[in-house]
Amino acid sequence: MRILLFILIVAVLVILAALATGFLDIDQIHGAKAPQVSATGNGVTAKGGQTPAFDVQTGSVKVGAQEKTVQMPTLQVQKPDENQAAAANNNAM
Repeated sequence: MRILLFILIVAVLVILAALATGFLDIDQIHGAKAPQVSATGNGVTAKGGQTPAFDVQTGSVKVGAQEKTVQMPTLQVQKPDENQAAAANNNAM
């Protein structure tokens, strides 16, 4: 139960952050109307009513690629006997 509450809180915070930064814009087009409910001897009937409608605008993210030239460091690998010979030459100097 706690994990569901945590997920719900995180979802609400994400939506609030999207609204605050302008990434998400929600406008209500028209409001809701309650249906006309009548009770008779045969039961309950409902007529009419309207659900609210919203216009939602979201931001967009564009991803692209471009060619760049990057200098990479070189790596030299030496066998163990070559490492010992190189170390001996450096110590002799």
